[in-house]
Amino acid sequence: MKVYVLALIISKPEFMTEVKNALIELMQETHKEEACIQYDLHQDKEDENRFIFYEIWENQAGLDLHNGQPHIKKFQTFANGKLQETPLVIKADRV
Repeated sequence: MKVYVLALIISKPEFMTEVKNALIELMQETHKEEACIQYDLHQDKEDENRFIFYEIWENQAGLDLHNGQPHIKKFQTFANGKLQETPLVIKADRV
């Protein structure tokens, strides 16, 4: 069963460019994952510090594997102190 995810990441203003570049790199690496159907990065037009990932995964196992990947861990380490708050992640089923 496919898993749909929406992730909201908000950078501190002084780190916006660095965070954006790291998210682009994260997106490029994630696209290589077998279970990744869709992994799109968006930047809010009204607040350039807000980034949104829209994700579709083949199944929960693929998403779990993604969450343990080196590029995810690298971003988590990089982002420490550069985000306004803990990223909001919403998992959903298609209605």
